[in-house]
Amino acid sequence: MERYRILLQTRGNRPDIFGNDIYATPGGEYTDYDIPGEALTDTRFANMIREAEKYLGYPYVWGGSNPSTSFDCSGFVSYVINHCGNGWSVGRLTANGLMGVCDIIPKSSAKPGDLIFFQGTYDTSGASHVGIYVGNGMMIHCGNPISYASIESNYWQQHFYCFGRIRN
Repeated sequence: MERYRILLQTRGNRPDIFGNDIYATPGGEYTDYDIPGEALTDTRFANMIREAEKYLGYPYVWGGSNPSTSFDCSGFVSYVINHCGNGWSVGRLTANGLMGVCDIIPKSSAKPGDLIFFQGTYDTSGASHVGIYVGNGMMIHCGNPISYASIESNYWQQHFYCFGRIRN
């Protein structure tokens, strides 16, 4: 594990971006969550979550976009979209870029598999963070490490931007 940590650091591991934010947990530890069974009846979502959960516990790496380098938030979501078997191909996009492949939807219409966007998590305009909504006020995202998180926490509520549904 030590060799892996050193390798990731040389490839741009940037835990300092998250500072002392409440959603950042020590690398390798992650919050688990049991997806409600009814959500898994949606094949599109089931494919996404099956792919996303393979990477639980992977550390945050600035610019990372695949399992061999690990991921940043948009690299993780882009990778899941491209490799989940739903026939989507979006390439490697930023959080703002991922908004561009979505229809923006009201919070009341959000369902498991939709993307959730946040702003102001670091100094950039527009969407600065993205995760995959899994229902019941939870998302899976690449914090540090990839983990489930409640979108109802004060931190995420303060930074909430919008929900998006990937266009077919």
